[in-house]
Amino acid sequence: MATVDTTDTEYDVVTVDLSDGRDYPIYIGAEFDEKQAGEMIRSHIKGNRALLVTNDRIAPFLLEKYEKLLNDGGDIKIDTLVLPDGEENKTLDVLNLILDKSLELGLDRKVTFIALGGGVIGDMVGFASAIYQRGVNFIQIPTTVMAMVDSSVGGKTGVNHPLGKNMIGAFHQPECVFIDTNTLSTLPDRELYSGVAEVIKYGLIRDAPFFEWLEENMDKINSRDPDALRYAIKRSCENKAEVVKEDEKEAGVRATLNLGHTFGHGIENGSGYGAWLHGEAVAIGTAMAATMSAKMGWIDESLVKRTYDLLIKANCPVELPVDSPMNRDIFLKTMSVDKKVANGKLRLILLKGDLGNCVFTGDFDEEAMKETIDEFVAECKGAQ
Repeated sequence: MATVDTTDTEYDVVTVDLSDGRDYPIYIGAEFDEKQAGEMIRSHIKGNRALLVTNDRIAPFLLEKYEKLLNDGGDIKIDTLVLPDGEENKTLDVLNLILDKSLELGLDRKVTFIALGGGVIGDMVGFASAIYQRGVNFIQIPTTVMAMVDSSVGGKTGVNHPLGKNMIGAFHQPECVFIDTNTLSTLPDRELYSGVAEVIKYGLIRDAPFFEWLEENMDKINSRDPDALRYAIKRSCENKAEVVKEDEKEAGVRATLNLGHTFGHGIENGSGYGAWLHGEAVAIGTAMAATMSAKMGWIDESLVKRTYDLLIKANCPVELPVDSPMNRDIFLKTMSVDKKVANGKLRLILLKGDLGNCVFTGDFDEEAMKETIDEFVAECKGAQ
């Protein structure tokens, strides 16, 4: 079984190993001084201009710090932009603010965009960098668990559309990912728990020893134990990097990282963007995927129970509230525009076999899916 890494190294480095010399490092630590952090990040800025983008919730805490440490080298001009916070602002209109600012500043193709924030900022800045002058470099500085363990790694970028989550975007890899776990000290509990839903996912789909470690150490993560957080983030990044190396553009195995996401995206879209944090919706979606898998006889009920128990221990939701607008029709409609639909056929990531195994398939029992949806919406206002 995996144990917490308690080595005295200043920081960990996980490499995302890609083809054509596009490898990049993920730096993970808690004891970076500003000089060291500045040098590490600046070493990945190829030109002499950078645009540092954050949101209005992060800016009061971290913008001045990162602007200073990036400016301290003196050889790179750092401009800044603050966007409105929230999933409801992950839109083309808000993305255009990044492009407007870049054009107003006269930034050329040697500019580096830097995303300072959670998954929304990272996805939008990454997408802006993919399309500005047909592609410029960018750097991820994630500040939430969700972004650290998932969205900042692997090059998925994009924005939401009223008809579907993340339906407009591009694959565009960063130059590096810089993770200072100290930034989690100001992260609201709700966002911490939301991010842990993505951590649990790795154990369920491919890393049984990690799942077992989480079962034993979730209390430490909830209490923000620095060693436990660092290990959980590192192991999650290692899992993500291994999958991205094998399948960068989600032609196959990378889709398994979306366990619970098809149901979860349906909840986010059907409830209105911003009503749920992404990880909260994914947690409910993961519970639904486990329930459906058991209905088809693909996993034992004992694994369903362990899945629910760990999500609950992580303070993640596993059911929809009675005031939810969700019903079967909304689920089926929103899921029909999921990115994993191929040739008009819905494909799901489901658990199959022992802990740590899953399948990405369109060959499933649709009645089991509908029964699962009906069970989860039975008490919802939208289903009455």
